[in-house]
Amino acid sequence: MSLSNEDSLRLNVLLVNAVATRIDEGALKVHGLLKDGSETQMLLNPNCHVDQYVKQVRELFSSTVLGSPGGYPVFLKRWTRMGQTSDARLDELLMLGEPEAVVAVTCAPGLTDEIAEKAWWAMPDAANARRMLKNIQVVQGKMGPILAEFLVEFLPFEENPQAIIESVSLVLQGNIIDKETQYKLWKKGMQKNIFRLGFLKTLADDLPDKTCVRPDREQHLSEQSKLHHLAQEGNRFACMLKKLYCEQGQSYLAGCEFVIKKPATQEAVVSLLETLTHYFQSIQVLDHCYSDMDSLIADVRQYLASNQDHELSKLLEAVPDIEQDIQSMLVLAHAGVPVINPIFAITDAIGSLMRKKIAPVASPVNDCLKTLQGSLQ
Repeated sequence: MSLSNEDSLRLNVLLVNAVATRIDEGALKVHGLLKDGSETQMLLNPNCHVDQYVKQVRELFSSTVLGSPGGYPVFLKRWTRMGQTSDARLDELLMLGEPEAVVAVTCAPGLTDEIAEKAWWAMPDAANARRMLKNIQVVQGKMGPILAEFLVEFLPFEENPQAIIESVSLVLQGNIIDKETQYKLWKKGMQKNIFRLGFLKTLADDLPDKTCVRPDREQHLSEQSKLHHLAQEGNRFACMLKKLYCEQGQSYLAGCEFVIKKPATQEAVVSLLETLTHYFQSIQVLDHCYSDMDSLIADVRQYLASNQDHELSKLLEAVPDIEQDIQSMLVLAHAGVPVINPIFAITDAIGSLMRKKIAPVASPVNDCLKTLQGSLQ
């Protein structure tokens, strides 16, 4: 059984004039985005089982657009979601009426702002918005603010913790939301600290709430200080300490402490550890991936005592009173996700039970954060 003559004619006309299509299988409607930006729709008149008829519609689209009735190979889902789709045929994929083809377009490295607009019309959902906001052309184009606004409005309904972290992080890029909206998201983090993780990832050096310069280290920030001179010479450890002692660094440390005190989900813990290791990546000196904090702390102490790093030795010689700060930042630099994996491998706990189980990791991480803020009692 083939398509009805009426549908076949109207669909062929649609394919000539449209730049994107989508199929509403529930309502048996085909929608088309026309070249002038207007939208058209047509009601299908199936002459066989609905599923079979919709399949024939997709075969017509595929034959006309790609020259093959096979349609989009949805079994390539993992491949296309990794951004492996050829950039040459992105426009054509939007004509297939196939959701997975739209996803492939949103993941493509060659996605442009114009194509993003058509892809958003074809399949406007939060996952696609997040995928497209990973593309700098989209962020800088007219679709950036549109997608960001959608994600902000959708956040109250988002249940996946990782999606919340990613959404907040993405909408904070490139000033695509205004400062007022930014601050509202930040304030939401008071009740739901997972929101703060998006800020720690994207705005680590420009958080909405500023903390004061660390009082007991203020002398090291002056242009006459030894720490300042070493930082000027390019000593990476001095540069990091100087950053940590100033407003931006203290604000970042306070933000991390706020999250580690009471994480609600495993995703929040993992994201925080990833954020910390990324922030401190310039001072990573140990090659080993640690699966427990005791081994990590012991190795950091041994590394400091060995005097094998010229920059570290020079810093400790010039400013010996900051050794605990150096140790703390080196621990944070290497306290990555592997330290929490052995715990999460044997439990799916969340909330207060999870916090008890992660204490062997969370407690020393929190101590390091407090040390760097000068607040560890």
